Amino acid sequence: MARTADSTSSTDETERDPARTPGGVALGRVVGVHGLRGSLRVRVPGDDATNLMNLPRVRLGQSEGDSGAVEYEVRRIGPGRRGEVRMALAGVTRREQAEALRGQWVLAQAADLQQLPAGEYYEYELVGCRVEDRQGRALGVVRAIWETGAADVLVVEAGDGVEHLIPAAADLLIEVDVTGRRIVVDAIPGLLRED
Repeated sequence: MARTADSTSSTDETERDPARTPGGVALGRVVGVHGLRGSLRVRVPGDDATNLMNLPRVRLGQSEGDSGAVEYEVRRIGPGRRGEVRMALAGVTRREQAEALRGQWVLAQAADLQQLPAGEYYEYELVGCRVEDRQGRALGVVRAIWETGAADVLVVEAGDGVEHLIPAAADLLIEVDVTGRRIVVDAIPGLLRED
């Protein structure tokens, strides 16, 4: 259902919309250094590095939507430890320089991401979407997506703070309109948390 292209830690809707996020979409985070010549170890959410592996340039920033992120040319990139890639950037040639980048987000513009098949979405496209049932009743806003191994789960926060955990299964998601920032679900009995 959702392809990881971004962390889901932020709940600010404006930070989730790439059209309003100057820094771009997070594809990973620098977690360490590899070797003495400044190669970075980048943790990739969801173990999917496809987009990152194909970019000639990336931006590194302090946060997911950092408008002051610095652009780098990718000199070399390849697989690393499980869930990581090793990346060498132009201008980063010493271990000390690479260490200074630890904790930075690796960002890309949404337009640079590969196009997904119909019915598949990047996490950044879903987080921040309004969720409603078939009758148009507002259920809340998607605040995160949990990867469970089976169907992903949308964490939907209602206005009163109640969280609904809605499986991202095709038979429950009736309509997904990422442009309109709206998801319609089939609220079958027992699906929603009633407090």
